[in-house]
Amino acid sequence: MTNQHAGSMKFGLSLLTLVLIFGTCMPAQAQGRMPPIPPDKMTPEQQRAAAEFMKTRDAKALPGPFIALLRSPNLLNLASNMGIWTRKTSLPPRLFEFVVIITSRELTQNFEWRGHSASALKGGLSQEIVAAVAEGRRPLRMAEDEEIVYDFTTELLKNKGVSDPTYARTVSKFGEEGVIDIIGISGYYNLIGLVLNVAHTPLGEGAEPGLKPFPR
Repeated sequence: MTNQHAGSMKFGLSLLTLVLIFGTCMPAQAQGRMPPIPPDKMTPEQQRAAAEFMKTRDAKALPGPFIALLRSPNLLNLASNMGIWTRKTSLPPRLFEFVVIITSRELTQNFEWRGHSASALKGGLSQEIVAAVAEGRRPLRMAEDEEIVYDFTTELLKNKGVSDPTYARTVSKFGEEGVIDIIGISGYYNLIGLVLNVAHTPLGEGAEPGLKPFPR
């Protein structure tokens, strides 16, 4: 068997695998502006990116934002790797999820809010704090580290930077690494949130939006 023939067989088997996976796991509902791409319509680069994502994430199908991101396979790969990085930062899960839900609230991104608000509660963030963020108001009772993360992330999102006092307090508590980690987490979920907003990615069958748009 020639190398070219072997390569063709391997490519064909990979395509067949994707067809079987996507055919059994793809949600039946519409995907808004950027629906799932049928495997037989994918470019070779898209097929490789989808297969690599599912292997790396031990997933049976591409989830919400990555369905849209598949339009740019290289960006999907980079975004997937950065998503893995966000789970390994210096912030504990409670504060990681706090940054994510603050960012999701700023974008009124209900797909991300649905999963991460539940994870925030599971990680130890209080129901009162999660409810306050959903309503777009400052939580009344926060621990010191929560207050610092809230102030830094909120100021960053609204002002596209932070004041010297906010920066100094955050560095004092989390160090320079923590500051960069907060920026990185918020930046990543800004990317994901904007992709979801533009793609009109649906929440899922029977799911109700947890966030209402801010008044304009």
